[in-house]
Amino acid sequence: MTIPFDATALLIGLLEQASLSRQEQAAAVYLTDQMRAIGYDHAFIDAAGNAVGIIDNPTPDSGPTRDVVLLGHIDTVPGLIPVRIEDGLLYGRGAVDAKGPLATFTVGAALAGPQPGWRIIVIGAVEEEASTSKGARFAVTQYQPTLCMIGEPSSWDRLTLGYKGRVLLDCRVQRPMAHTARAEANAAEQAVAFWNAIRANADAYNAEKPRAFDQIMPSLRSIRSGDDGFTESTDMTIGFRLPLEVPPAQIKARVAPLTTLAEQITLNWRGEEIAHRAEKNTPLARICLNAIRDAGGTPSFVYKTGTSDMNVVAPVWNCPILAYGPGDSALDHTASEHLPLADYARAQQVIATALRSLHTVP
Repeated sequence: MTIPFDATALLIGLLEQASLSRQEQAAAVYLTDQMRAIGYDHAFIDAAGNAVGIIDNPTPDSGPTRDVVLLGHIDTVPGLIPVRIEDGLLYGRGAVDAKGPLATFTVGAALAGPQPGWRIIVIGAVEEEASTSKGARFAVTQYQPTLCMIGEPSSWDRLTLGYKGRVLLDCRVQRPMAHTARAEANAAEQAVAFWNAIRANADAYNAEKPRAFDQIMPSLRSIRSGDDGFTESTDMTIGFRLPLEVPPAQIKARVAPLTTLAEQITLNWRGEEIAHRAEKNTPLARICLNAIRDAGGTPSFVYKTGTSDMNVVAPVWNCPILAYGPGDSALDHTASEHLPLADYARAQQVIATALRSLHTVP
């Protein structure tokens, strides 16, 4: 199929717009301008700062209109990667996570064009890389889709059905200053003991759970120590990736008894997300599987150990949902983030074919 616009140039332009979380406006303006240029009926920046493009139902008088939401995210983590093409690979911060998938949605929807009985809504959400997920949390109040796709890298021929949950813990261990010759554990040592106990607790839970998706996965995000001459303190941020069976409330209950390892410790929990696993046998999964086959791929399913905006919208919208997008998620947040342009092109066709199949959805 001949594309009536330059899809690669669209993505390059999006990558060239720096868009750290909470600094996405320039990228949102760029994307909505591109949406208008390639034929969207409406393109605007909503009250949360999301870039939104809509392709209307061409037959509004023929019956009820259903919505399909293609929800990507437009923000990135820090790290400047010069935008360039080398040997068919497009480099740039966000090429994989997740401007590549967002551009795939944008282009694929334009290629599909209006679909009778359906309104196609493409959203570039803000603050997905922050614990706030501001864009997705606003979107759930604005739409009630029949189907939803999340724009995240899965490789062009795979569909992501689930993401783990998450909670973050900021903690501070304090104690009065004492001479280093004394035997008592200092604040840093007590903090390390607390962290080691958390790891041991997770290891015990995971002992008979071989799949990473089913495990509790703690990570020490940061640790720093200091004193003011009278009190010494150690601050840590600990992240927990959580399986379906362990919601944030349960991890808090598992951690609470471990606080006795420190003389004085304060806990601040934030960024709570519940794990989600979607069904395989849905109308959405079927049209996407067929679209991948039509593009010459052998489709498969995958479950991710991270989180995405699926965690935010799935419990509210309660509709068939999956995540899709070209790119190798192992390159997320790395210094060598890049996207094969051939996979980007294949993924555009997958989205276009899937959207053209909406008429088969009961």
